[in-house]
Amino acid sequence: MSKQRVPKTINDFISDNVQALANLFPAAVKDGQVDFTALKEELGQFEEVDKEKYELTWAGKQEAKKKAQEDVFGRTLKYIHEDSKNPETTENLYIEGDNLEVLKLLRQNYYGSIKMIYIDPPYNTGNDFVYNDNFKMDAKESDIAEGTLDEYGERLQKNQKSTNRFHANWLNMMYPRLKVAKDLLTDDGAIFISIDDDEVKNLKSLCDEIFGEENFAVQFIWTKTSTPPSLSYKCRKTAEYILVYEKISNNSKYFGELLDNGDAPLLNTGNPIKTLTFPKGSIKFTYVKNGNVKAGDYAKTKILNNINIANGENSNEIKISGEFKWEQTTLDREIENGTYFLIKSDKMSIRFQRLRNDNNYKTPNNFIDIRLNKQSGVGTNESAVKELNQLEMDKLFNFPKPTSLIKKLLLMKSYNDKDSITLDFFSGSGTTADAVMKLNANDGGNRKYILVQLPEEIDNSEKKSDIAYENISEIGKERIRRAGEKIKSEIEEHNKQLKIGEEPKQAPDIGFKVFRTAYTNIKWNLIESEGQIDNKALTNRPDSVDFTYGAKDIDVVYEIMLRQKDIPLSEKMEVLSGIGERTYLYGSAYLICLETEITEELIDQLAALKPLPIKFVFRDSAFKDDINLKDDTFRRLKNLIDRNSGAKKNTYTVEFI
Repeated sequence: MSKQRVPKTINDFISDNVQALANLFPAAVKDGQVDFTALKEELGQFEEVDKEKYELTWAGKQEAKKKAQEDVFGRTLKYIHEDSKNPETTENLYIEGDNLEVLKLLRQNYYGSIKMIYIDPPYNTGNDFVYNDNFKMDAKESDIAEGTLDEYGERLQKNQKSTNRFHANWLNMMYPRLKVAKDLLTDDGAIFISIDDDEVKNLKSLCDEIFGEENFAVQFIWTKTSTPPSLSYKCRKTAEYILVYEKISNNSKYFGELLDNGDAPLLNTGNPIKTLTFPKGSIKFTYVKNGNVKAGDYAKTKILNNINIANGENSNEIKISGEFKWEQTTLDREIENGTYFLIKSDKMSIRFQRLRNDNNYKTPNNFIDIRLNKQSGVGTNESAVKELNQLEMDKLFNFPKPTSLIKKLLLMKSYNDKDSITLDFFSGSGTTADAVMKLNANDGGNRKYILVQLPEEIDNSEKKSDIAYENISEIGKERIRRAGEKIKSEIEEHNKQLKIGEEPKQAPDIGFKVFRTAYTNIKWNLIESEGQIDNKALTNRPDSVDFTYGAKDIDVVYEIMLRQKDIPLSEKMEVLSGIGERTYLYGSAYLICLETEITEELIDQLAALKPLPIKFVFRDSAFKDDINLKDDTFRRLKNLIDRNSGAKKNTYTVEFI
């Protein structure tokens, strides 16, 4: 029997890409190898005209491409219970670490699961720190002395305009992160990226290459400030940009704001004259209840047949000509959706009225303004500072984003999908989490967030705040805690003032699980080297054979789950104490048995579980030298799972570490 092991690697980017290519062009992939001549022919390129082509290039681009394809070896996510809030019930995640590393660690679990990504990366103004993914320095002391290495071993570098790789450094940082992030989006998902003048051109070209120029959706302009610097020599900048790319271009409509439900004219001067047919009962006459209208020319329309009016409605089909906004197909569709028409005077000027429902909304303008008293308006950097002031955290960030901006962007993609996941891997002060919670509080949604932030050290010598935070992650977590409690208290106060018959509001999920990037808990290399196990250690210190020093069971379970597909890290983990002290059920579907000894009695108990898990994971060392028991365990549990899984068979249902 060949043993199926839990894979050491988390991602296999190359194989995934080759398989995707084979699905599209079977003739171009032969025995797992790409036939590039055949691929070009599939794409209609039967000869190479010239090597030159239109593309964005920069110093280090090939290395950035390689960086995007590399897996993360010997790294995992460690659960931090003491920093988490409501961990038993929350579906939100806050992850501390290098965001490229985190994106790769999350890729299996959340592949094709994220509806929206919003990021506010460094703008590359000359004073920003960017990630330095090219780890070629030899001396750790040199790193610390130059301020490029923090206590977590994560490297940052200040990208000054005086360097000869100013734009290249920024592009090298952004390319692999966007490349991996794309894999996490749902097919109808989209990424929203805040940026300013310094790199908007390069970012657009970069996203054209990664996401495809055809998947560009819109470039929003956001008024970031109402008080631009008065000392600017050329112009006083008040705007930034938000680029939006879809994973796959689609016809889904972005939410802007609900229609005001007032009637509007169907006529529009200057449009071509069209003849529209209005079915019986589709027009309401408010100036007369019963009567007749003769065919003929009126103020702005031409009635082509006599109209019979009964009980304020047309009792026969009508044909009218005029400079109408709609074609007949649009009119028919509107009538099918409940739209009706009004004629308020004998001038016969016709108007339309849509029914009030959640599907009647406008698409957004590409200019996002600051009309705070309007439904569509959003705030500025200044209003964001006021929000932080309400949380007593206003002195910690210079240019925070307002929650109203992020809420508006969230609504564009999740107005009709209130159970979606949003990812922000440059999360900073945690505005995205605050916005998700507020939006859920407003409309009763169950949107989830995943925030990622490098724990950059804070220079407390500037004394921006009375509280000394160690790093940006600490600020972000505290902001989310305070914002969540504020939302909860506001809902409680609202519910105290309800009138009879009014439904109370429900508090949204204000919790979050915290994870931090860390070294592996599992001795993958030793486990793969069969026949080299120290039998004495196996007897006296069995954990030292399989796991690193100080590894906790909960972290081992999460590390194994990072290698599974489509299983969120927010799922519940429980100890099956009736079976053993180290047997865990994750997400009600995955059983991880970390017992140091496997017996027939234990296997009997596992086989009797209802419902039966879809996968079992055991420690190879726990079977000792009992090969027969191991073989029987594999066959018995696999047969049970195959029998229970029906037509949908699961691959590798029993694995070993």
